[in-house]
Amino acid sequence: MEKWFKLKEHKTTIKTELLAGLTTFLTMAYILIVNPLILSDAGMDFGGVFTATALSAAIATLVMAFTANLPFALAPGMGLNAFFAYTVVLGMGYSWEFALTAVFLEGIIFIVLTILNVREAIVNSIPANIKKAISVGIGLFIAFIGLQNAGIIVDDGATLVIMGDITSGTALLAVIGLIVTGILLAFKVRGALLIGIVATTIIGIPFGATSAPQGSWLPPSLAPVFFKFDFSQVFSFDMLIVLFTFLFVDMFDTVGTLIGVSTKANLIDKDGNIPKVKQALLADAIGTTVGAMLGTSTVTTYVESSAGVAEGGKTGLSALSTGILFLIALFLAPLFLAVPGAATAPALILVGLFMITPVKDIDFTNYTEAIPAFLTLIFMPLTYSIADGIMIGMLSWIFLKLLTGNVKSINLMTIIVGVLFLLKLIVG
Repeated sequence: MEKWFKLKEHKTTIKTELLAGLTTFLTMAYILIVNPLILSDAGMDFGGVFTATALSAAIATLVMAFTANLPFALAPGMGLNAFFAYTVVLGMGYSWEFALTAVFLEGIIFIVLTILNVREAIVNSIPANIKKAISVGIGLFIAFIGLQNAGIIVDDGATLVIMGDITSGTALLAVIGLIVTGILLAFKVRGALLIGIVATTIIGIPFGATSAPQGSWLPPSLAPVFFKFDFSQVFSFDMLIVLFTFLFVDMFDTVGTLIGVSTKANLIDKDGNIPKVKQALLADAIGTTVGAMLGTSTVTTYVESSAGVAEGGKTGLSALSTGILFLIALFLAPLFLAVPGAATAPALILVGLFMITPVKDIDFTNYTEAIPAFLTLIFMPLTYSIADGIMIGMLSWIFLKLLTGNVKSINLMTIIVGVLFLLKLIVG
């Protein structure tokens, strides 16, 4: 363990890393049921997608563990799976095999870009203050997701969002879980987030939110979705648009997550760079390519990794344990899926608190730095997109620097990234 993961160098222990990995897994295990549900709307086999989801998450996370030695977990990304099912298939009328082919091509392109250090250069081109703002924005975003999952925040026709009924049902359960977990944190109990998830799951039984494990304990067959590609329209304009969208959203979601969670874990070096970021990006690219072959949408680094980081995870051992749990989940799906969203919501909300601490290090005295940082952190939860938050922040940073005569602070890669963002806005 010491040879592979350098635990002493990172001032951590095996126990801490394993606990962090388990916490990360529990906060993102919802993808095992949500991803198959979404992709089945596109006509894909639910069971096959479940198996593909677990396997692709395990493979990508293990690659992250052993090549990058970072405590980050990967799985098919939310948002990208919705674009896959509801836009490409149901909206544009293409087959799910067409969409799966776009994901496969995206993965291949990402592998090439990573080997050529293009993605690493993009990560390093983001200004320091925006990097800090990304962590804060992700904190607000993930807290918002937790509040939504619990039903504490709900849709509203007049104001878009409004507080739900927190006096009953899953919302009340989540509030109780938030109080329980908050007390554990106040007393500095190790594993507070994990204990809070388990306790809330148990409390959820009389609420009717936690159901008994049911269904088959054997992994469903991959056959209906395995290697189902359609290359007949690879050179069409629609394929170009679909591929560009997958590339753009995945690239900047992953970049944002890596920066935000690395900042929280104190993994950013003195030059503002993430150690072994190339290997981390390669894990994402390999995961996407393998995931498409297995039969699932784009694989990306998960912001829920911050839950494990909050529990002390600092090395790839944390990711290793998460990856192994995804493999175990293939045979214990009914047990893991019995954990209700209201039980993991308190952990996500409190992780949001942990993630916003870099806000105190943002330079708010220089408005060409403060305004882009603010726009970055506020647009992430309001647009429900890490990528859009980075886009608005970077474009505003570039324009403010140009229009105030600070041209020398803009490097070539930053300009290239800005052009990509403008292209994304034009293409839509």
